[in-house]
Amino acid sequence: MEFTVNRADLVRELSLSQGVVEKKTTIPILSNILLEAAGDRVTLTATDLELGIRCSCPARIKKEGSGTVPARKLLDYVRLLAEGDVHMKFLENHWANITSGRSRTRIAGMSRESFPELPEMPEKIAEVPVRTLASMISRTAFAISMEESRFTLNGALLVMRPEGLTMVATDGHRLAYVQATPAESGQVDKQFRALIPKKAMAELTKLADEAGSDATAIFAGDDNHLFFQIGHRLLITRKLTGNFPDYERVLPKDHSLVAKLQKDELRSAIERVAQFADERSRAIRVQFTNGEVKIFSSSVETGESEESVPSEYQGPEIEIGFNAQYLLDFLRAIPQDHVAFELKDQKSAGEMKPAGDGIADQYRYVVMPMRI
Repeated sequence: MEFTVNRADLVRELSLSQGVVEKKTTIPILSNILLEAAGDRVTLTATDLELGIRCSCPARIKKEGSGTVPARKLLDYVRLLAEGDVHMKFLENHWANITSGRSRTRIAGMSRESFPELPEMPEKIAEVPVRTLASMISRTAFAISMEESRFTLNGALLVMRPEGLTMVATDGHRLAYVQATPAESGQVDKQFRALIPKKAMAELTKLADEAGSDATAIFAGDDNHLFFQIGHRLLITRKLTGNFPDYERVLPKDHSLVAKLQKDELRSAIERVAQFADERSRAIRVQFTNGEVKIFSSSVETGESEESVPSEYQGPEIEIGFNAQYLLDFLRAIPQDHVAFELKDQKSAGEMKPAGDGIADQYRYVVMPMRI
């Protein structure tokens, strides 16, 4: 195999594959990237057996073929080359000769035969605007469980219907629910429901950032895998198996008390008070009174702090304990200027929503109270 490619193109596609390449692996081939030259493009493939990515860029192909080289080493080296063309030629012993300007390098590769085959993409189920997908991920990914033992919570549930998309994530202490309207959802051909692993969501966000705001993602799925095609890049992930909790039962039906607050004021107040919260529990107390919300924290080791924020709240005085980080995750995820905090009583879950016309039901965030 022999081809010439633009350095900037190669660096860009290699960089996108790095999140998928297995860093610490007992299977050496998974640290390598597969290069395939055919027609007028070179295709790069990386996988960790759970997640796979296939990118391509224009190239001048002198001899078609394929080979593998260490992904990290290739990127680190090519990144240091001067702007211009990079010429690569694979030898019989699987080594790759790399020439660029006055630079000459040989990298030890491995046989193409030992590289895992990625599944082929089945027929499409939906075509979704990339910005819709990225927005839904950014508003739910932080609520995914970090505990590996709860594997069904190590990803987000994606529900596709012709009438719109829904994405839900929970770690058992909080739940983030976001819905896209039919106008935002693009074209959905049939109903589909799947659990997307957190790592795949992170890689999708990178591809979305690179693709631009007007791009669309072609989505497909089979019994074991999910496929996201964005331009000339394809992300393939294994589906998480198991039953996701019945999120509709968790979403509160009747909140009689509502406090409307200015988002940045509330966020800044919580950030300051949280400095004095217990490091493990991150617990703060939030007191709702007519016209204002007070936030307290105290720790024997560090001290105590109190803030008050003006609020549109009329109702009985209620004090509830919350994990400060859970509240901040939501406040950092919304672009709106105001937030609505909906309550029932001290023992029931609180619900946060962006405050504004017609957006409240599209993004809901439920947080369980804490005993302090």
